[in-house]
Amino acid sequence: MPDPTQVVALLKTQNIGHVRLFGADQGMLLALANSGIQVMVSVPNDQLLGIGQSNATAANWVARNIVAHVPATNITAIAVGSEVLSALPNAAPVLVSAMKFIHSALVASNLDSQIKVSTPHSSSIILDSFPPSQAFFNRTWDPIMVTLLKFLQSTGSYFMLNVYPYYDYMQSDGFIALDYALFRPLLPNKEAVDRNTLLHYTNVFDAVVDAAYFAMSYLNFTNVPIVVTESGWPSKGDSSEPQATIDNADTYNSNLIRHVLNNTGTPKRPGIPVSTYIYELYNEDFRPGSVSEKNWGLFNANGMPVYTLHLTDSGMVLANDTTNQTYCVAKDGADPKMLQAALDWACGPGKVDCSPLMQGQPCYEPDTVAAHATYAFDTYYHQMVMAPGTCYFNGVATVSTTDPSHGSCVFPGSAGTNGTFTSTTALTPSSNSTSSDSPWHYHGGALLILGVLFSSTVLLLK
Repeated sequence: MPDPTQVVALLKTQNIGHVRLFGADQGMLLALANSGIQVMVSVPNDQLLGIGQSNATAANWVARNIVAHVPATNITAIAVGSEVLSALPNAAPVLVSAMKFIHSALVASNLDSQIKVSTPHSSSIILDSFPPSQAFFNRTWDPIMVTLLKFLQSTGSYFMLNVYPYYDYMQSDGFIALDYALFRPLLPNKEAVDRNTLLHYTNVFDAVVDAAYFAMSYLNFTNVPIVVTESGWPSKGDSSEPQATIDNADTYNSNLIRHVLNNTGTPKRPGIPVSTYIYELYNEDFRPGSVSEKNWGLFNANGMPVYTLHLTDSGMVLANDTTNQTYCVAKDGADPKMLQAALDWACGPGKVDCSPLMQGQPCYEPDTVAAHATYAFDTYYHQMVMAPGTCYFNGVATVSTTDPSHGSCVFPGSAGTNGTFTSTTALTPSSNSTSSDSPWHYHGGALLILGVLFSSTVLLLK
């Protein structure tokens, strides 16, 4: 994953107002300070046993990972473990104790009203999930689930659920239609109907969420809301995963976001939005397992979008639209000495890989300061995910819609790029930093905000 400051710059540029961390990484928590982004942190599964057996261990965890960072970092939730009942059943007996100990530490710090405590569950703990009205939790876990739901109810928290229609589709042996998994429009006779309630379901996501609501009501809990802590679709798979494609990932995530932002709710609870975290922000190239396991991200590690989400109906664009690409180029008539100074900064402190400009390399010709500066400027601009203010360079650069690629010299962001330009650890100064941070950023203008509060659908950062 890129440097934490780069990650936060990407979140800001994409107007992402909520993020979930798979842990409590100190670098990320520091980088998120004063960003306004709402943060869910997590207690990793390998720390669950210690925290669930010791109030003091839980208090130390909260002091180190929560109290030390608020209020600068806007932490609003703690996920205690992940899919514990299905993935780590030996820790199940201490799960609720861990949640209670964490909550007690928040109470002691007067943070319990601001920060909710819960634990994400796999949807696999819901048995007989269709029709939803017949769903119930695996009864092995009923004693724990009842205690857990009592805790959520008494603290005003929510039930965290991971919903993956991709896996439901893959494991259904053809019973689930692809269109039903992807939120595509269905003919009325293709909709799934709950024979007990006569509720019509047009997608897997709603059916799974409602199955969880019915399973809770089976245990006599009817007022605990659901937050979907993971959902998404992989953009690439191996030969056994033919539906893990960019088109399907784009379709699923675009439709999911539109569905949530429209506040349609579910058939059981219409009009009540289901806040949802998209899994995940970045691809994980080195993750073990199948090809699809590495390719759930909206962005590659270099910050370039894997695909562009199509959200015109909601007015929200979550990734840089490569159909309307922009480039950072040297201004016509710019002072050569200033261009050279800017070029030197980009290839030095700016951490741009300028090796393609060396003699014999594809971008060496034409051998002019302006041409070389344009390559360096544009590379830096795209490494900074085209954030406002990153194509300035003391006034010698400008944004253009004309692709400056030529011959075998393919620029980052070009339709012909192979997408393999080197990731950088260069930092994007904040919009109110001074020019002493970098002489090549413009800090006078207002940061462009897309204008839609992304209050219900949020991003997952691993």
